[in-house]
Amino acid sequence: MQDIIEKARQIRLVIFDVDGVLTDGSLFIGDDGQEYKAFNSKDGHGLRMLQDSGVEVGILTGRKSNVVKLRMRDLGIERVLQGHREKLPAFELLREQTGLSPEQIAYVGDDIVDLPVMMRVGLAIAVGDAHHLLQRHAHWTTARPGGRGAAREVCELIMEAQGTLDAALDRYLQ
Repeated sequence: MQDIIEKARQIRLVIFDVDGVLTDGSLFIGDDGQEYKAFNSKDGHGLRMLQDSGVEVGILTGRKSNVVKLRMRDLGIERVLQGHREKLPAFELLREQTGLSPEQIAYVGDDIVDLPVMMRVGLAIAVGDAHHLLQRHAHWTTARPGGRGAAREVCELIMEAQGTLDAALDRYLQ
């Protein structure tokens, strides 16, 4: 675990997949074609706390959805790349835009399409119910499944490693 803490200390950007990571992977599509997704509010608060601690959050997803755009805007997440079925070129674009080294970036995924990016970042994280290949190649796997607290675990791990979690939580104890 000490190796994971060392990797987490270096992180300046965490990139999250959406379906299966920030949601449980379910897609609800109405008769009118409208798509619905359920996001975990505790995960959302973790994303806000992580950003407030100075770590940037990005989104990289293969699907394109207005629901994702609205939710990320609500959370203040500006780096949102949607519709990238091949995630590696989009990751390289994000890396170039931020000027960060791979060691300063974490990626959180759940399925095999996430592997190419996970193999290149400083901290590769699989959610608890991720495909077995991701869990095998991840540096760390969350205890909780995607859409059910996994993102919050990631945020708190990084904040704990960087010494910012206690201060973030203390403000609620005042």
